Amino acid sequence: MQIPDTPLYDVIIAGAGPVGLFLACELRMTGCSVLILEKAQHPHSPLKSLPFGLRGLSVPTIESFDRRGLLEPLKARAASREKPASHWMQQQRRAGGHFAGIQFFHDQIDATQWPYRLPGPIGSVAADMESIEAVLAIRAETLGAEIRRGWSVEAFSQSIDRVTVDTAGETVHGRWLVGCDGGRSSVRKAAGIGFAGTDPEFTGYSVQVELADAALLQPGRHYTPSGMYTYAAPGTIAMVDFDGGAAHRSELKREHVKAVLRRISGIDLTVTALQLATTWTDRACQATNYRAGRVLLAGDAAHIHSPLGGQGLNLGLGDAVNLGWKLAATIRGEAPAGLLDSYSTERHPVGAQILDWSRAQVGLMRPGRSSRALEAIVRDLIDTRDGATYFAARVWGVSLRYDLGGGHPLVGRSAPDFELADGTRLSELLRTGKGLLLDFGAQPSFQALASRWRGRIDYVASEIRDRLGLIALLVRPDGIVAWASEQAADTEEASRTAARWFGGPNAG
Repeated sequence: MQIPDTPLYDVIIAGAGPVGLFLACELRMTGCSVLILEKAQHPHSPLKSLPFGLRGLSVPTIESFDRRGLLEPLKARAASREKPASHWMQQQRRAGGHFAGIQFFHDQIDATQWPYRLPGPIGSVAADMESIEAVLAIRAETLGAEIRRGWSVEAFSQSIDRVTVDTAGETVHGRWLVGCDGGRSSVRKAAGIGFAGTDPEFTGYSVQVELADAALLQPGRHYTPSGMYTYAAPGTIAMVDFDGGAAHRSELKREHVKAVLRRISGIDLTVTALQLATTWTDRACQATNYRAGRVLLAGDAAHIHSPLGGQGLNLGLGDAVNLGWKLAATIRGEAPAGLLDSYSTERHPVGAQILDWSRAQVGLMRPGRSSRALEAIVRDLIDTRDGATYFAARVWGVSLRYDLGGGHPLVGRSAPDFELADGTRLSELLRTGKGLLLDFGAQPSFQALASRWRGRIDYVASEIRDRLGLIALLVRPDGIVAWASEQAADTEEASRTAARWFGGPNAG
C-alpha cells in the first residue's frame, strides 16, 4: 500500500476500537486533523456480535453519548439486533447488575442517596460491540477522521514538535500519538511506559456449544468446588477455571472445552460441537503513567482487568471523553499549564479503582470455604437497601467524582441533565464540544465573564425546572462540573476556575 503524501496530522490514533473512534470524534468536533491506524483489515468479528459482544453502558458512558448526539443512533441500531435470551431476563425482578455474580435489583436502590442526580432513568443501556463501533465509526468519518485498516504502528520516534510513525513500510507524521491499541499495546511498549499489576489466577472461557444433554445444566451462574460457570440456553457458557491463566490463548478444541466444562460443573456433559470459543483472564495491570512526551495512552492500552461486571469498555470510553477536549485545547494553543497532564492525574485513580473492584470479585469467586463464607456475607449486604445502592453507584458509575478542589459537592461530578424552560436539556447544550456557563439567574456579571472566553465557553441564561438549589455552574466540555454556586456569588472564583480549565481570557 502507498500513501500518496505524508501530511502532518494533529493526532495519530493507534486502534479503531470504540475508544480510538470516540477519541477521534472528540478531536474532529473541534477541528483537529486525525488519522486512525487499525491493525485489523476488517472491523467485523464474531466476538463483537451477540451473544459475546453484548456490553452494558454505564451512566457516564450513556451521558457522554447523549451529550454528543450518539445515544439515540446507538439505541436504534442495537434495538435492530436480535438479543439472545439471557437468564438475567427470565427473572420477575429487574436486575440492575452484579458483583461477582451476586445480583442487585432496581427495586432495592435508593436514588435519593444521590442528591445531585435528577430523577429519570438510571442504569445501563445494552448494546453489542459491533453496533457501538459502527455508530462511532460513522460519526468519526462523517466528521472527517481518516481510518486506515490493515495498518499497525510498528515503531515511532518523537521530537520536540512531532511524532514520526512507521507503519506498513510507510512513514506518517503527527503532532501527537495516542495508543488505543489494546492490552498488548505496541505504542505503550515502544514508549517505554511501565505496565504494573497482578498476574492471573484463572482462565476464563466464553464458548458457544451444542450439548447432547443440555437439560442437565441449570441456567444462571453457579459456584462449584472447582470454579464457576454461567449457562444460558441453548449453549452459551462462561466458565472460570482457577489454573493461573495457563490455558489462555491456547488453541481451543472441543475435547478441551468438554473436559473443562465437566470439571467445573461436576456434570458428565457431552459437547457435540464447538461453534465459537475465546479465553480471557483476570490479569490486572495499569500503565504507570498515561503520557510519555507526545505519546498518550487510553483504553486497554492503559489498563487491563477481567471483564467481570463489564467495566472495561466504559473505563476506556471515559478516558476518551476526558482526553479529547484537553488534547484539542493543547493543539489549538489554548490550554492552560498542566491541562494535558490532568488527563493522567484524573483518569489514573479511576483506572486503579476499577482494577481493585475486579480483583475483589476474583477474591469472592475463588473455590474454597473462605470464599463461600465471604460470598454469604456480601449477599446479605447487597440484599439491603443501603448495600444495593452502594453497589449500584459503583457498578453504574454514579459515584464517579474527580478531585478538582472547590467547596461545592457537585464539583468534579457529572453535571445534572437540567431541563431549561424551553425544554432544552443540558446534554443538548454540550454538543458543541465547548464548556458551558449555565446561569439560572440571568446575572449580567456572568454574561460578561463568559464573553471573555467566547469561542471556548458557551453562555446560557434560563429558568430551570429543577435547579437543585443552584444559581450557576460552569461545566467542562466533558460534562464535568468545574464550579457551582448556590448563591449570588461574585465572579472572581468562577473566573479563576475558567482560567484554570480554559486558559487565559480573550484579549479585550
